[in-house]
Amino acid sequence: MPEPKFPEPASSTDVAALFADYLDFYRESVIERVADLDDDQLRASRLPSGWSPIELIKHLVFMERRWFVWGFLGSRVDRPWGDTADDDPGGAWHVGAEENLPALVEALRAGGALTRQVLAEHALDEIAPAGPRFEPRPPASLAWICVHVINEYARHLGHLDIVRELIDGRTGE
Repeated sequence: MPEPKFPEPASSTDVAALFADYLDFYRESVIERVADLDDDQLRASRLPSGWSPIELIKHLVFMERRWFVWGFLGSRVDRPWGDTADDDPGGAWHVGAEENLPALVEALRAGGALTRQVLAEHALDEIAPAGPRFEPRPPASLAWICVHVINEYARHLGHLDIVRELIDGRTGE
């Protein structure tokens, strides 16, 4: 596979900047993995669990919003579980026929810009306000949320690597 268009972040002693850079790296790697798929490939499931690449992209949009906006900032979010068919936290991912990859990529990048802003304006040891995102557990620190979201992106990028190989033989790193 050729060199990634978005290289892995360099070492840094600024942990917040390093978290932001890794989130950008994984976000752009996910986008790159699906960018040249056609609509049929984006919407078809290749795995027994039944999710499609476009559903995974939508999930990532909502996942990052749930953790940084709804969870850490404590801001109101319409439909925090909007990546599922019935706004059910345990429900299957769902993408409507009217939804498309360019709009979801735009939303993913906009969410990333907001995450970067949160990391620039808040200390990593700051604790999120109590709220429905964390119930029944106590609220988490911004550092914990960053590690969790980086983990989500990394896992899902690996899932996309497998799906992409099943689609056309292309492999990730």
